[in-house]
Amino acid sequence: METELRNQRISEADFMAERKEVLKQWPTGADIDFDEAVEYQKSIPEEKRFGAKLAKADKEGVTLIQPRAGVALYQEHIELLQHLENQGGADLLPTTIDSYTRLNRYNECQVGIQKSQQSGRSMLNGFPAVNYGAKVCRMVTSAVKSPVQVRHGTPDARLLTEIAIAGGFTSYEGGGISYNIPYSKNHSIEKTIKYWQYADRLVGMYEEAGVSINREPFGPLTGTLIPPCISNSVAIIEALLAATQGVKDITVGYGQCGNLIQDVAAMRALYNQTTGYLKKYGFDDVRVTTVFHQWMGGFPQDEAKAFGVIAWGAAAAALSKATKVIVKTPHEAYGVPTKEANAAGLKDTKQVISMLRDQDLRNIPHVIKESAVIEEEVNCILKKVEELGNGDIAIGTVRAFEAGILDIPFAPNRNNAGKVLPARDNDGAIRILEMGNLPLNNELKEFHRAKLEERAKFENRKVSLQMVIDDVSAIEKGFLVGRPETELMPHA
Repeated sequence: METELRNQRISEADFMAERKEVLKQWPTGADIDFDEAVEYQKSIPEEKRFGAKLAKADKEGVTLIQPRAGVALYQEHIELLQHLENQGGADLLPTTIDSYTRLNRYNECQVGIQKSQQSGRSMLNGFPAVNYGAKVCRMVTSAVKSPVQVRHGTPDARLLTEIAIAGGFTSYEGGGISYNIPYSKNHSIEKTIKYWQYADRLVGMYEEAGVSINREPFGPLTGTLIPPCISNSVAIIEALLAATQGVKDITVGYGQCGNLIQDVAAMRALYNQTTGYLKKYGFDDVRVTTVFHQWMGGFPQDEAKAFGVIAWGAAAAALSKATKVIVKTPHEAYGVPTKEANAAGLKDTKQVISMLRDQDLRNIPHVIKESAVIEEEVNCILKKVEELGNGDIAIGTVRAFEAGILDIPFAPNRNNAGKVLPARDNDGAIRILEMGNLPLNNELKEFHRAKLEERAKFENRKVSLQMVIDDVSAIEKGFLVGRPETELMPHA
């Protein structure tokens, strides 16, 4: 494969040439002045800096809570964030970006803003930061007491990154893999890694100018039965790519799977291996924190049952000592929640986290054992990625997707092999039913097969695709493992 892609820091000349074109993508780009933006960022008080609050929580062993939220009209978005901060008790705040902006369709976004103004309700599923520009973003970020992060899902987020940081956001989510393969059908992995090298280089430039911006790869990927070794491998790769461009503050994430031992083990492995691989590549000065995402799959429609799912996610986050947890709402099954429902999810989570603050499951024998399995799997995958790239992680990543060495279950992107199929074992932990081309050793492959055979024997059926289908919808039906109908009946 011939490519200009390399895992090396973008030169100033190349960056500035690209930046000239990026800032022309929409009129608000013309307002961005890097030096002025640096000064504005420096004026933001320490308690409103995302990375500083994460570092303090990490030191104190506290898990912070953060919702998802974003609407079209900036005045209403400010009111929403203030409600989540004051009534919901959010420690950290989001600004979730709308779908048109994620696809760089700014003209349609403008129409959405106008329709929202006319109708008095949000006609976009998020906040259109690019169309508003840095000045309106500053109105948002300065209207609350807590740090605010941009959350989105954009394959080409270069202009959004420019406007967001100039607009006073002190944390920025995403990456060239995690905001492409799960979100996009046609973007090539090579292109999106390049786009995100630009975003990370910009963050690196702010860092060099004395402004630290927190960066967070998107951990859950498709959010559907993702084996921890796959999501952890992607998080580590994106952390390495970001660090190469000068990023110094990285929060790696993981999406809840539902089995408590596996979830705690996955978080333990994620932190240990991210710090280990960063050191291996010479990045000793990068601060690593963690984020746990509450269940990303289907939710029960019943509000009381939904609170059960939320509380279980809160418990897993607390017991794994995540630095922060991304909170769901009891209206998850219905689409965009009310601000009251969003605040209720936060209060539910805060209660559980406060109760479990003094408990830590990371070093119990079962967790250590499961963590060792995940770490071995991740090492198998990343070793192959390094080999394919002849030591270059960016080239290796592109080739790994081409070869199916990296393969994200249920992803829409045509550059993803889509051959890996996960299913739960008898305890509800996620195992791999179809390996595809994952480079796990024979011992690990046999481990996964044995775990699934154990479940099959218990359920008196064969290991098959039907297990996967049953597991995908189990939680919304009130279970973790998708048992055959006869097994769903409560035992007498």
